[in-house]
Amino acid sequence: MGILKKINSVRRNLMQGMTKKISGSAMNQNLPMINKDAVKTVLICRPNHRLGNQLLITPLVQEVADTFPNCKIDLFVKGNVAPIIFENFESVDSIIKLPKKHFNDLLPYLNGWLALKKKNYDLVINVDKNSSSGRLSTKFAKSDYKLFGDEETDFESKYPDHKHIAKYPVYSLRSYLSKLGVPNKENPIPTLDLKLSPSELAAAKLELEKLIDKEKKTICIFTFATGAKCYSEAWWNEFYERLKKDYSNYNIVELLPVENVSQIGFKAPSFYSKDIREIAAFIANTDIFIGADSGMMHLASASKTPTVGLFSVTVVNKYEPYGNNSVAIDTNAMNTDEMIKTINTILSKNE
Repeated sequence: MGILKKINSVRRNLMQGMTKKISGSAMNQNLPMINKDAVKTVLICRPNHRLGNQLLITPLVQEVADTFPNCKIDLFVKGNVAPIIFENFESVDSIIKLPKKHFNDLLPYLNGWLALKKKNYDLVINVDKNSSSGRLSTKFAKSDYKLFGDEETDFESKYPDHKHIAKYPVYSLRSYLSKLGVPNKENPIPTLDLKLSPSELAAAKLELEKLIDKEKKTICIFTFATGAKCYSEAWWNEFYERLKKDYSNYNIVELLPVENVSQIGFKAPSFYSKDIREIAAFIANTDIFIGADSGMMHLASASKTPTVGLFSVTVVNKYEPYGNNSVAIDTNAMNTDEMIKTINTILSKNE
């Protein structure tokens, strides 16, 4: 482990120790009920740079915008991907960014934290209750109403899907607000959404049509993932041959990662881009996406395409794709024949 990684590990441990007791609910502070029409400014804290983690807060942003139609939302995040993800969200006003590598950009890092003090918010929400930076930023921001994420747990017995990382913050917000006079919602949790524009979709359709037979439907595969989540070349080659056999009347295209590698040796027609929105629009023009748990899987989900997430090491009920006929497959428990049956079910719903 390099010196910077060691320092960062120590920093995380210290932060977690310092912030684990940070909490505080409006009920304990005897604050008045909330008039939702008077809520004009909301801050959502998710200081994490990963693509998937920022896509997973799009349901919460939609929920806040629907609940408080007169409000503008600020985001406290890390890295440069949030402005791209939330480009078409009219409710998002300002994005306060911490640099991805704060040791290399100490001044912008400090300025990001200081920016939290420049505005009084009607409500501050911490997305991840286990994030020390999220809890600290929620504490640091200026507001009487602060949701740290661990105050309200009564919904856990009501909603079996509450452990999902995108759903928990929404359930937590609904429970918190219900105790402050805002009627509790029972409608489904919003799905991930990149809010792709018609022009983005049209441009990507032209790119896809360069690779396929336009008379056939298209299966999109993504064979890469980071670390232990990445399936072996042998696994993917066997699965790819099965897909070709069972879906000979479909196009099969491979979406390539930024590393420009392929676990099937570039056997399928492939698409490469570093533009997140272009990639999502490309996926949106296909009929199904199949890939391991990764940021790209969540991007596919946010494109509104039926998504098959392959899981072998990560927690399924925390990260599984949902909505739009999407499913998660635990490849430790399901064989190839069962996987094909699941894919058939999804494709039949889209006919």
